[in-house]
Amino acid sequence: MKDQLSSLVVDRICTLCRQRGFSIYKLSQMSGITQSTLDNLMGRHTFNPSLKTLVRVANAFGLTVAEFLDFPALNDYSFEDDTDA
Repeated sequence: MKDQLSSLVVDRICTLCRQRGFSIYKLSQMSGITQSTLDNLMGRHTFNPSLKTLVRVANAFGLTVAEFLDFPALNDYSFEDDTDA
């Protein structure tokens, strides 16, 4: 399940990058997150991005964390089956 949740976050980042014309390099510069950290997240080598990372990514897009995490795929995600609680 954590892989699926991580994939939803990565897909959200990809969507926002496309909408705003950001490359991962530009997102790195705008967020203050190292390129290697973003590469690991985007390559799905990191399954649990920290809250700090999510805040920085959201802020780079001009969003709050609540706005960043408010999208249909995540809103429809069933946390009841998640065993990482």
